[in-house]
Amino acid sequence: MRRSRCIVPVVIVVSACWLTGCFAAEVNNAPAASDEGNGTVHDRTASPRPAFSWDRVPLYMHIRKATDFTPEELDYLSGFPLITLEKTTGSRTHGSTEAGSLAAAKGIKSVNEDTCVLYYRNVMCNYSGYKTNDGLRDIPGAFLQGKDGNRKLHRGVREIYDLSNPDVRRWWVDHCVEMASHDEIDGIFLDGNIKALEPAYLRAEIGAEKKQEVTDGYFSMMQDLKDRVPPNKMLLANVIRARLTDSGLDTMRYFDGSYLEGIESQANGLKRVEYLAKGIDAVQSAARQGKIIAMSIGLGDSALTGLKIDDSRKKVARGANIQPRLEYCLALFLICAEKYSYFLPHDGYSVNNNDSAVWLTRFPEYDKPLGPPKGPAVKDGTAYTREFESASVFLDIEKQTAKITWNEAR
Repeated sequence: MRRSRCIVPVVIVVSACWLTGCFAAEVNNAPAASDEGNGTVHDRTASPRPAFSWDRVPLYMHIRKATDFTPEELDYLSGFPLITLEKTTGSRTHGSTEAGSLAAAKGIKSVNEDTCVLYYRNVMCNYSGYKTNDGLRDIPGAFLQGKDGNRKLHRGVREIYDLSNPDVRRWWVDHCVEMASHDEIDGIFLDGNIKALEPAYLRAEIGAEKKQEVTDGYFSMMQDLKDRVPPNKMLLANVIRARLTDSGLDTMRYFDGSYLEGIESQANGLKRVEYLAKGIDAVQSAARQGKIIAMSIGLGDSALTGLKIDDSRKKVARGANIQPRLEYCLALFLICAEKYSYFLPHDGYSVNNNDSAVWLTRFPEYDKPLGPPKGPAVKDGTAYTREFESASVFLDIEKQTAKITWNEAR
């Protein structure tokens, strides 16, 4: 079935199974007017969704490769209803992340035109490899500067956008709007949101007052993006985090959904179990409101340090027994999942040098019958249970144990 890429009428809800592929229109609250847009302000009350089915575990993919994907890789990727092409994708082959991402998206859609492909942009960090970065040369004061004059404030290796500068915000949104205009791009993935929202991040380097100006600029930029990106293109942000006072739920008014990383972290004085329980509550809340959830969860041992803004894990050794960890991760996802929730267990996002132990892997759990949930998860202390049509899920976040019992007779 060919998926129409025109704007979906607000009053219509279209759905179909994942195997045939489709977009569904969902009705959300109308946005406030933009304060600085320089183009058409779109009504985003018709919000697209990827294809979804409870028949099997709904899956997500988040990937980057600096060269073109092989035919085998494109065939593998085309089996995922929702994909984010990370920074550097195709840049070595095509000369820029923009050109490489478009080529990769075209390749994926040549196999399955109904796979939804998102283009990656970081709201704070100035990653190299983007052709659009040339435009920053014409913007005075484009980057934040530390009190000591240092401009490479991201891990000491790259610059960070000064979002208090309206010219920077306009440049950033313009590029997202341009990339979203391509038929092969189904939306924008926004990373680095927590760096803008976490008060402690860069506060020592630039001062509390400047950090607040950056945060205010971030909210202005998100409103402008929401107003200007066509309503038939998705906005998925890496934004739900238990470290924030409201777990980031208030920011969801700008976005169609949230990517999840670091849900097993701990911060701001919360113990590990407290942090995870708060994160589960937030994900469940957003998912029940119809927001897209893309849960990314590492299969390796935790290796988090410092502010723990991002989720970083040790690599999985080839041949290692990852089954207990995989079952725990999947149980955590199923305790949270609602319609338009998608699951990604991973061993890192880069496949440039075949450096992921699970790349091109399809776990047996993906092909077991699941069926829709019979109701929300039930919590008893640190344990959660939930029943699906063809599976029973148990999760204990204190003991870090899980059990999924599959009824494969269906």
